[in-house]
Amino acid sequence: MRVDEFLLAELPAPPARVLEVGCGAGELAKALAGAGYDVVAIDPKAPAGPLFRRTTIEELDEPGSFDAVVASSSLHHVHDLPAALDKIAGLLAPGGTLAVDEFAWERLDAKSAAAVGLDHADWHEEHRGLHTSEAMIPWLDERFTRRTLTREPYLFREAHAAVTEEEERNLIRTKKLREIGFRFVGTR
Repeated sequence: MRVDEFLLAELPAPPARVLEVGCGAGELAKALAGAGYDVVAIDPKAPAGPLFRRTTIEELDEPGSFDAVVASSSLHHVHDLPAALDKIAGLLAPGGTLAVDEFAWERLDAKSAAAVGLDHADWHEEHRGLHTSEAMIPWLDERFTRRTLTREPYLFREAHAAVTEEEERNLIRTKKLREIGFRFVGTR
């Protein structure tokens, strides 16, 4: 399931107010706005436009609360993630939804890396210093009531383009690869 499909299935109905943390070039924010959501999307390098704010979650000063917060492949970069999650919890309206699409880079072991043609040492060096799922999930659970946590294919979306989605799902099914992605949905 694509990230936008996952989010649309988990978010409250439009025109709910949604904050996207780490919007990058803004494709997801535009898709959510196109689906009828009232979107505020933040990123230090956010594009120009009414949906976007060039800021970090730590520095965000946006009035009002949000019905939902979404983060796709962004939380692993946040320096002080526990403080950022506290801020997100404070921005969510009571009962609001947090939907996270992330990756567990630490789950790529040497056997799995070889199965997809990635250099295990290079992969770990590239991602060293980023938060692991082993750290992120407990921090999420401390602040939000978990609705779902699923492990998902992820490498087919990576810049390395090591495998197609079908190849990755087959490797997971045959136990030659662990799921590298995860999706967390929780409520305040």
